[in-house]
Amino acid sequence: MAGLAVVPLAGCAGGFDLDKAGVDDTLTTGSVAGNGRPQPDAMRVSDEATIRNAVSSADLAAVSDNGLPWANVDTGSRGAITNLVEYDNKGLLCRKFSVSRESFNGVRLYAGDACRAGDGSWRMLAFVES
Repeated sequence: MAGLAVVPLAGCAGGFDLDKAGVDDTLTTGSVAGNGRPQPDAMRVSDEATIRNAVSSADLAAVSDNGLPWANVDTGSRGAITNLVEYDNKGLLCRKFSVSRESFNGVRLYAGDACRAGDGSWRMLAFVES
């Protein structure tokens, strides 16, 4: 019975030699043309929006020394907003801040700046890794 199991494997033992196999030059690869700009990270964009919303709705008097916690249920990221300072920029209400972002790919620190636009919405002017 054991002899029958060895017979089918005998054909696999010879015939093909990897040392003699060459490079297949018949294949050509290419790339898809883009606009030259890197695509934004969708998770980071979602986290920025969550942070912007937390910054814009924060009661500055109630923000503790530990900062203002934030969490994004869509991405699983979280962190704390610290050093939140309000200022006037040519008649627009703005807030500068520092923020930590804990995500699946690690912890990062950012410096941000958000201002209220004329229509009442808030826009992130700066969000850079520090």
